[in-house]
Amino acid sequence: AALTAPEVAEAFFATDQHVALAVYEWSGREQQDILLDWTLIDGPHALLAAAETVAATRRGHADYPTAMGHALGFGVRLLEAAPPCARHTLDMAGDGQNNEGFGPQDAYNAYPFDEVTVNGLVVNAGDFEGELGLIPFYRAEVLHGRGAFLEIANGFADYERAMRRKLVREVTPVVIGRLDGEN
Repeated sequence: AALTAPEVAEAFFATDQHVALAVYEWSGREQQDILLDWTLIDGPHALLAAAETVAATRRGHADYPTAMGHALGFGVRLLEAAPPCARHTLDMAGDGQNNEGFGPQDAYNAYPFDEVTVNGLVVNAGDFEGELGLIPFYRAEVLHGRGAFLEIANGFADYERAMRRKLVREVTPVVIGRLDGEN
């Protein structure tokens, strides 16, 4: 539903440049599954098909640890198989800190992240643990690259709203300009 929201569709089609999209689920060090392989979102039908594919999936790894470094390594390798793009962005969404394998900073040192922006979406599960530890962890350890930002969902029920807001921000074209008379 987040992909088909009117504001998301408007952002996807704000210019004639298309967005290539892939989605994967991650959890422990061996639990990364591609839910949507690289898809060129070149029109409303492609966006709807991608949204339907993602909506039809069910979480497959609820009882595994949180291996953020492994998830980031998987994501950067997935980006290497992407169609040519002007920008490369990975999203790290979750409700816990790294507790298996190497962490995000080690991934940034071990994999080619020079031209990759990593944005975050924290699910603050309502016990305020997120506000005390998870949100600062994402800000200090997960966000990476030019223009990286964090979106916060206030519980799982707020995830769709937060994802819509994050998608709009990620795919809305950057506007650079000057006022008349400026040099």
